[in-house]
Amino acid sequence: MTATLSRPAAGPSAGHVQRDDAEILSRDALVALQTKRLSQTLHRVYENVPHYRRAFDEKGVHPSDLRELSDLAKFPFTVKADLRDNYPFGLFAVPREEVARIHGSSGTTGKPIVVGYTQADIDMWAGVMARSIRAAGGRRGMMLHNAYGYGLFTGGLGAHYGAERLGCTVVPMSGGMTERQVQLIHDFRPEIIMVTPSYMLAILDEFVRQGLDPRKSSLKFGIFGAEPWTNAMREEIEQAFDMQATDIYGLSEVIGPGVAQECVETKDGLHIWEDHFYPEVIDPETGEVLPDGEKGELVFTSLTKQAFPIVRYRTRDLTRLLPGTARPAMRRMEKVTGRSDDMMILRGVNVFPTQVEEALLACDWCGGHFQIELTREGRMDQMTIRAEARPEAWDAGGHEERALKIVEIVKNTIGVTTRVVVEAPGALPRSQGKARRVYDNRPKD
Repeated sequence: MTATLSRPAAGPSAGHVQRDDAEILSRDALVALQTKRLSQTLHRVYENVPHYRRAFDEKGVHPSDLRELSDLAKFPFTVKADLRDNYPFGLFAVPREEVARIHGSSGTTGKPIVVGYTQADIDMWAGVMARSIRAAGGRRGMMLHNAYGYGLFTGGLGAHYGAERLGCTVVPMSGGMTERQVQLIHDFRPEIIMVTPSYMLAILDEFVRQGLDPRKSSLKFGIFGAEPWTNAMREEIEQAFDMQATDIYGLSEVIGPGVAQECVETKDGLHIWEDHFYPEVIDPETGEVLPDGEKGELVFTSLTKQAFPIVRYRTRDLTRLLPGTARPAMRRMEKVTGRSDDMMILRGVNVFPTQVEEALLACDWCGGHFQIELTREGRMDQMTIRAEARPEAWDAGGHEERALKIVEIVKNTIGVTTRVVVEAPGALPRSQGKARRVYDNRPKD
């Protein structure tokens, strides 16, 4: 079955919301479609990606072993290290010349995680993003202010193509320039905004600074993602702007934003677009597949990707699967509650302690002992790195210059701005076991 996008009537007050074919499937029909597409994906990667052929052979499984969805548990997981080991194009399932676009996300070694898209992949991505925007309340003819970052990050272009597919007028603002963001929102009067939730609060502060009443703004629908956020933050945004705020989920390794979306009529978790992305939840320690309703680590297998299909990718995000509501055939995922690894998300950027460690150890003054503190000042998350100097380096002075050098390295390799404090030898606590690197002191609500 091919899912086609139906154009809804223009205007926010349109009555019945038309949906594409997949959104109105029965659960049995969806399972049949998933089984067919999953088999095609397994055969595609086995035939075209040496990594998957080796991994399947080592596990003693073959694509033909999949007869029903539960058989996917026989196949090996894909982890971030596999993407790093096959950098840059080793996991592509089509010749590089057939790849229409490349995106990437930050990796643990300073190299990006590279993903590729054929033109068909881009078309599919636009379709699920259009579906997501529509589920969030967007309609054809509305104006959408896109403040997600453009470039290698998948957020900006993913939102852009989806909004155009739906028939919205797109303002490709990208991130930063907060004063300009507010000016254009005030002047252009968009109904929809797509941005990280923390930056939406910075936009709110700028509204207040400029003496503008955010409740009188044109914004009616906000689609927020790229970082975890709480229902308390949702309530603050909705009250401040008199708008509907919904959550969107995605990750570059699977496609980007548009894997799952909260529906504006229920706001009770994110419906996964299961005709394109097959979810599992596993025990993070044993890898055992857990039944729906039990909390564990989210795993995704792409069902329709051509250039970069991925099998049983461990996202490290903790959630649980629930029955569908607004889209009955599509299961929901609960808001992500945390991570099963030590990755931090800072202003929408993935940051690993190992990246910080590499930056510090590239400097001969650092003894290797360090801590990372995450705080929130006003609306924005902040990161402070506290690094111990070696005794000979401490005695030599020059700490401010060393700190500024680390700030520069982290900005250039990881993509975030941090503070750096050079500490005296022995100043940081020692651990008898696994070192605690990260102290997340950001408010939980």
